[in-house]
Amino acid sequence: MNHEFQFVEDIIKAGLPDANVFVEDMTGTKDHLAITVVSDAFEGKLLFQQHQILMSLLKEELKNRIHAVKLETFTKTKYAERNKG
Repeated sequence: MNHEFQFVEDIIKAGLPDANVFVEDMTGTKDHLAITVVSDAFEGKLLFQQHQILMSLLKEELKNRIHAVKLETFTKTKYAERNKG
């Protein structure tokens, strides 16, 4: 991960300690981020519930440093299945 976005990983991991977090700058402006989070905390939750968890964690940064996010969320099993072969 780009160290410029370590703060994003730190915030997410504070709320989801088992999370693997991947952050990409979508526009080169460092405020439009594509964030992928893999965590078993998402097990049994609907997609919007998974995204609500992340938006709640990132709420303060969305007021200041982050303008827009594109979220992808997976359980560890779903992420492994997605990345086979």
